[in-house]
Amino acid sequence: DYHRQLFDQLMPLSEGTSYNSYLIKGSEKTALVDTVYPPMASELLEKLKEMGVEKIDYVIANHGEQDHTGTLPLLLELYPEAKIVTNAKCKEITMGFLPLKDEDYIVIEDGQELSLGDKTLQFMFAPWVHWPDTMFAYLKEDGILFSTDFFGSHTTNYDVFLEDEASVIPAAKSYYAEIMMPFAKIFPKYLDKVEALKPKMIASSHGPIYKNPQFIIDLYRKWAGPEKQKKVAIVWLSMYGATESMKNYLKDKLTQADIEVADYDAIGLNVSHLAMDLVDGAGLLIGSPTVLTGPHPGIVLPIYLANAIKPGLKFAGIFGSYSWGTMMVDKIKAMLPNLKETELLEPVLAKGTPKQEDFDAMDKMVEKIKSYF
Repeated sequence: DYHRQLFDQLMPLSEGTSYNSYLIKGSEKTALVDTVYPPMASELLEKLKEMGVEKIDYVIANHGEQDHTGTLPLLLELYPEAKIVTNAKCKEITMGFLPLKDEDYIVIEDGQELSLGDKTLQFMFAPWVHWPDTMFAYLKEDGILFSTDFFGSHTTNYDVFLEDEASVIPAAKSYYAEIMMPFAKIFPKYLDKVEALKPKMIASSHGPIYKNPQFIIDLYRKWAGPEKQKKVAIVWLSMYGATESMKNYLKDKLTQADIEVADYDAIGLNVSHLAMDLVDGAGLLIGSPTVLTGPHPGIVLPIYLANAIKPGLKFAGIFGSYSWGTMMVDKIKAMLPNLKETELLEPVLAKGTPKQEDFDAMDKMVEKIKSYF
């Protein structure tokens, strides 16, 4: 889908994305793993026609979101003998979105197998690896793990079977940051289960197929782990220059201390870029002027994002300016309930243009940040 610009009307797609649907032809039965986003249904159906697929026995629904399942009703219309094979939670979710009936489904249990004749699919439930309905399907004879959104990437710039591993890292990291990171605490368990299978390939629902599964497994272990780089993200917004001058002072002092600074003006912010820096960065500083005693509305989105994706930050800080009164710190703290394990630095709020006492307070903030490395 080369021309899609936003995923879920939130995540910028610099290269578009792909929706991967996999056909498995056994000696007795044929299965299709996942469908596609409805606007791309014609491409899927054309490919099935080109391949001469006259019958589909099973459609495996690994996850209920519409980019995987939205074409189910159309497929069942064209292949009326097909049954949707999924878990009870995914059945519930898809029936909530789509005009499907009980008799359209075969509900399976964790670990259950499905024979296609000379091919066998084994199902592994992975709840909260993104959604409560998530599961994986493993093609035992070929060693292929169909991992749904796990290990995915929003990109169209790749060969179907990944050759240049380094080329996919930015897209895979962005995808991890925005979609997977909120659930990172449970990932080691599922990464262990995936490794125990010793898959020969990992085929996710977006992006390339990994012929070297260990490459993407190792990246996920790294991103989900506790180690952080010597890096701080600063996201800020300034109306008349006071907050920007404070940001510049902090950035200069941190840079002088050999701490990498990822600098983001909230106006025109690419949330994907910020999310990526929160994967391996140690801290986040939020800078805002005061608007009607609270933060500027333009800074609310990145604050909401930081809370939603639950990065394992060591520290977070708040700075900014006000004219006659502020409750900005309390309001921002109230927007970050998921960062309860993150230490909040002493905030720095300048009344009007920052003065010497404000710069002294920022120096103390920088010294505290240096202590984390």
